[in-house]
Amino acid sequence: MLAAIRNSLNSWIVKALFLLLIASFAVWGIGDFVSGGRERTVARVGNATVSLSEATEAYQRELAQLRRSLGGQFEPTAPIRQAIADAALRRLTALRALDLEAERLGVVVPDEALREAVFAAELFRGADGRFSRAQFQAFLRNQGLTEQRFLELLRGDLARGQVVGSVRVGALAPNTLVAALFAHRNERRVADLVELPFVAAPPPPEPTEEQLKRHYENNSDLFTAPEYRAVTFLLLTLEDLAREIEIPEAALRAAYEERRPEYSSPERRVIAQAVLRDEARARAIAAAWAAGAPLANIVAEAEAAGGSAGVLGRLSREEVPLPALATAAFAIPVGRVSEPIRSPFGWHVVRVEEIEPATERTFDEVREELSAQLARERAADLIYTRANRVEDSLAAGMTLEQAAAAHGLRLLSFPAIDSAGRGPEGEPLALDGLPEEALQGAFDAGPGAIPRLTEARNGAFYALRLDGVTPPALRPFEAVAAEVRGSWEREQRRRAMEEEAAALLAAVRDGLALDEAARRRGWTPRRTPPFRRDGGEVGAPTPQMSQALFALARGEATMIETATGFSVGAVVAIEAAGDDRAGREHLAREVAGAMADDLEAQFLEALRTRAGVRIDANAVHLIAGDTP
Repeated sequence: MLAAIRNSLNSWIVKALFLLLIASFAVWGIGDFVSGGRERTVARVGNATVSLSEATEAYQRELAQLRRSLGGQFEPTAPIRQAIADAALRRLTALRALDLEAERLGVVVPDEALREAVFAAELFRGADGRFSRAQFQAFLRNQGLTEQRFLELLRGDLARGQVVGSVRVGALAPNTLVAALFAHRNERRVADLVELPFVAAPPPPEPTEEQLKRHYENNSDLFTAPEYRAVTFLLLTLEDLAREIEIPEAALRAAYEERRPEYSSPERRVIAQAVLRDEARARAIAAAWAAGAPLANIVAEAEAAGGSAGVLGRLSREEVPLPALATAAFAIPVGRVSEPIRSPFGWHVVRVEEIEPATERTFDEVREELSAQLARERAADLIYTRANRVEDSLAAGMTLEQAAAAHGLRLLSFPAIDSAGRGPEGEPLALDGLPEEALQGAFDAGPGAIPRLTEARNGAFYALRLDGVTPPALRPFEAVAAEVRGSWEREQRRRAMEEEAAALLAAVRDGLALDEAARRRGWTPRRTPPFRRDGGEVGAPTPQMSQALFALARGEATMIETATGFSVGAVVAIEAAGDDRAGREHLAREVAGAMADDLEAQFLEALRTRAGVRIDANAVHLIAGDTP
């Protein structure tokens, strides 16, 4: 067992679990792991339980992560909150089931393996690349953890890693599958393309009135006025509610201190590095670099010595991969070259190319923005209380006008509006914060429907009353004569380009190469560089054309219609995937990783099923803070 755990310490699975454990401490502390007193249980997994406080904290983390990803203005609706709560609870029950399985299998993490895991963690390494007791103790102090408690948590994490790792290690990508995928992904094609834009079509002859009227009759849907509805909306939005909220100065300053990292960016440096296998070579390159050798020369010298060189990127101190490199890179000025630095990967030499100073927005600079954010956050908490009162008023028989006056809400009235939010003349109407689903609801509503308060996806509430319906009607020819003429001309140009594209296809099918057929008809073809199916190369065809070309044999052609014309393409050459061993190995790891993810998900779900997970019927509502 000890040997297995030692081996697993070098696997990316356990490293990932360990880094996740540390990251959770660094951001959230230990609230997930410590609970006291008697409290409500929201789930049972065998003889283990999940408490409401633990599930709520997990939910809050998920929600905070979404807000960081989607921006501070993100305010989830009740269905979204409940979906997040459900996902958090499923993860916690899977974790409990995994703990039970580790216990059943008798998985033990010896002290020696625990020690090796701590000593291997990058977070606890000093400038010399070795374990630093000072950094370890600083981490424990910052997180409010004793060394014993941290090691207990890490021991459990390593035990779970053993169980999960034993499942994932069985995921091996079959060579046949990898070879087929590699060949499919890396096959390249060269094509000739001919673009036939509508604007290049010759002007059509002057239409007769009979032709225009026939076009009008055959395309009546283009000249039919849409259905219009007269609608009154009652609106309760977060923005409206936020305008009523005044944030005290003390609360603003406290929030600024709490969110200070959001208003600052650390110093970043553009860092170049060379990595060599031995110190002597590293010192020689450092001397050449310091003497003014360009990066291209450094790259060539490093590769000739069996190493590598290049630009790491624009990085903050925390983003530099190794602490020792970060210390060196952030201790020298622009243009200076560091002394060689030893790491498990060899000897590093770094040079600072550029420095981007740290910035911080002051309280006065962010006051208005912060005030608006806090007001909106408080509005999100208050809006349900206000909505309940409005709903009670409507249920008691109040009209929309009466409810608006009683609760200080806005009314929006439209004598005639179509489903796209336009008026009778086709002009866009000012919707003034009206949610998309409110307008859709107006066209789903039937006459005489009782107004009901509905929550929109953006967190707003609305109620609507249908005041009238104007059915769709074909507009008179005389009123749309100019539109009919323009539509007819566009149709003629489109038909001309379609015929030209068909003529090119016919010439190719008769044995003529597309580039020659195009020149004979006065068009200039373009030959693409070799491109793959994903079409990411410069000069590759559009995704639609690329997909069509990969379905053809060499010499065959096809045509597609685009928004601006027709495009004709022919396959000139097909290049099979080359013998890229590194690429195949990378793909094999990618496939094996995907298979391992699937195996792990199925395994965890099987553990949950076997453990007999029982979840409180109201758990999701309780976790999300909604009244069930």
